[in-house]
Amino acid sequence: MGGLSMRRIRFADPDGGERIAALLSQLSMQGDIVSPRGRELTEKVFGEPLTPNQVVERICEAVRVRGLPALLSYTEKLDGVKLTADTLRVPAAELEAAHAAATPAFLETLQRVRQNVMSFQLGLLHGDAVLNVPGQRELRMRYRPMRRIGICIPGGAAAYPSTLLMTVCPAKAAGVKEMAVVMPPSPFGAYNPDLLATCHELGITEVYRVGGAQAVAALAYGVAGLNAVDMIVGPGNLFVTLAKRHVFGRVAIDMLAGPTEVVVVADESANPEFLAADLISQAEHGPGASILITWHEALLDPVVAALERQLAILPRGNQARDSLENFGALVLTRDQAEAVACANRIAPEHLHLSTREPDALLPAIENAGAIFLGHHTPVAVGDYVAGPSHVLPTGGTARFASGLSANDFLRRSSVIHFTAEGLAKVADDVRLLAAKEGLTGHSASVDVRLRQDLLGTVR
Repeated sequence: MGGLSMRRIRFADPDGGERIAALLSQLSMQGDIVSPRGRELTEKVFGEPLTPNQVVERICEAVRVRGLPALLSYTEKLDGVKLTADTLRVPAAELEAAHAAATPAFLETLQRVRQNVMSFQLGLLHGDAVLNVPGQRELRMRYRPMRRIGICIPGGAAAYPSTLLMTVCPAKAAGVKEMAVVMPPSPFGAYNPDLLATCHELGITEVYRVGGAQAVAALAYGVAGLNAVDMIVGPGNLFVTLAKRHVFGRVAIDMLAGPTEVVVVADESANPEFLAADLISQAEHGPGASILITWHEALLDPVVAALERQLAILPRGNQARDSLENFGALVLTRDQAEAVACANRIAPEHLHLSTREPDALLPAIENAGAIFLGHHTPVAVGDYVAGPSHVLPTGGTARFASGLSANDFLRRSSVIHFTAEGLAKVADDVRLLAAKEGLTGHSASVDVRLRQDLLGTVR
């Protein structure tokens, strides 16, 4: 195997920013990154080549119209698993058996991480707010949890008990009572004993052996045996993301997340071995964008050498290598300020400030899903144990989107209560604004009350 070939970009070059943007666009929802096998399967199932968007539209519409038969049919055609109405849902006994067979060390880790996540998420929760003007009005902002949510757990390339923790725990912290988990019918999904044990440990009783766009559609529209939800959360492949976009409006969604990404900003104090490990940790998901930004040019060659050494001994080294070569970059900037500007422009899912004084850089960071400070805070601690959810905005959407938290599972309603005295106090303002907008019925709804109050007083 030849040496690692990662693109190098000088950010100050006329095309520097464009080269980074082109790289990231490949991983966006418009990037159309589908494996050759995926394209072949599309033609086999649908009888013609279709774009991912077209595939998702057909699947979602079929599930909406035909319900369970369409769900089971697409599961058989796309996943190669023949299910029935009776085998779609994982039985409670199977969840219990998986939990009973799990090692004590695994269960203890789940319990510690659950405590970390719950503690952090409970501390974030919004509480009701009240503004009281005695004798005139009381204004409240009231929060209530979602009634029922659906959680998508990937299961194509690996099993992810951490994603169960990072989605279920924030929802539980918010007070959500009903949760339906969908996982592909695969060894890394709903047939994975670790995932089933995690579901049982977290108190999840509804687990369904279905994934992809058909699972999202089933959650949104409901099918026989799987009731519709009010919100869908969790990561997935391009088809899952496009399906979430398709059903948005029928249900709420957390975000439109694509392949994972990490940007590491490093200075001369950074350890090349640490930096290489950070880049690989996201590249091994495959595909994933791994970008190093530095103004210390002497750091680049040692990082590449460290990447070569580490890739050679990792089980998923070949997959990580492909990702680094196709979606990775080593970016050289003129100084620290330009490095920060580059990071803000990318607006990454994960941003690691691997510098001597990361706290000094932090105020200048505007756009990132999660920020990791210092040489001893690898992204892996955020992925697994820290407390904030690892479900984060990707593809530059950190410019306007945020990571999943307990507050995303809360609905807020304003509660307004006026007395007769309070209504009289604001009546003139209502009348003036209603007249400006030509909505005289609005002012009339105030006047009729004030007239009745006046008559009552006269009588």
